[in-house]
Amino acid sequence: MTKPVTAPRPKILAVDDNPANLLVIRRVLAKLDVDVVEASCGNDALKATLDDEFALVLLDVYMPDINGFEVAEILSQEESTRQTPIIFVTATYADDVHRLKGYGFGAVDYMAKPLEATILLSKVQVFLELYRHRVALRDALSELSERNRQLEIEVEQRKQMEQEMRHLAMHDMLTGLPNRALFMDRLQSAHHRASRHGGMFALVYVDVDRFKDVNDTWGHGAGDALLVELAARLCSTLRENDTVARLGGDEFALVLEELEDIQDAHRLLERVRAALLTPMSYQRDGQEVMLSIGASIGLAAYPVDGAEVDALLHAADQAMYLIKRKG
Repeated sequence: MTKPVTAPRPKILAVDDNPANLLVIRRVLAKLDVDVVEASCGNDALKATLDDEFALVLLDVYMPDINGFEVAEILSQEESTRQTPIIFVTATYADDVHRLKGYGFGAVDYMAKPLEATILLSKVQVFLELYRHRVALRDALSELSERNRQLEIEVEQRKQMEQEMRHLAMHDMLTGLPNRALFMDRLQSAHHRASRHGGMFALVYVDVDRFKDVNDTWGHGAGDALLVELAARLCSTLRENDTVARLGGDEFALVLEELEDIQDAHRLLERVRAALLTPMSYQRDGQEVMLSIGASIGLAAYPVDGAEVDALLHAADQAMYLIKRKG
């Protein structure tokens, strides 16, 4: 069973060059749930603030090395101690001028020597309560900040997951190419642009020949490697504004946009054919296997072969199967 975390006890810094005064403070504050850190000079007081956070500083004004005003001024200039309350304890500087000077250096109160136990306890308890509230608020803000940071991470992770899911929903898992759904969206967009601006584009079907033979002879690993290599070659052969998609199995489709004329499309397809004719290397059991394939390619151009998307799809499909039947 996990033990609850116990909050550290508040610390009070008592600064006085007179050991008797420190003894009085220590005995009075022993009634409270606090730790008292003692310093006999200003330099020791400043060193103590480097190591600990204090709920309150009981600071003697008159000391031989650095007086209380100078210590308070230094503490007020440091970020870590700027908000630490200081009660000046003095038997000398009790006039209004010195009080105002002390308040200017960050003092919150004055106490006269000799110290009266009841008054000291009362004042210290007030500042302890304020300190506890301040620490609780700081912890709450820190916890809130951490929670906000975690929420930001969760939101970012969710966005990434949604992007990945959208990507997977619109792309082929093996090749990373657009799938049929994204291909149809790209085709519709190309048709919209061409019909609006009077341009020309082409739809191309690519069906890999003898792909079944590769799977039967060398296994599905070889078939997958061939499809990945084929996808890379198609992408590197065509232009950035063209679309290369895998429709499924060994079927690919291309959308060739911003064509000058039908010959422009045929020139691009010649590059595709040349890329497909080059044998593809496959490593199996430490040996290199060269895989040779062919492809049946059918082309339909807008608006020559169809003014609507469905007509273009049918025309490209028929053109591909005509090539395939001819061998």
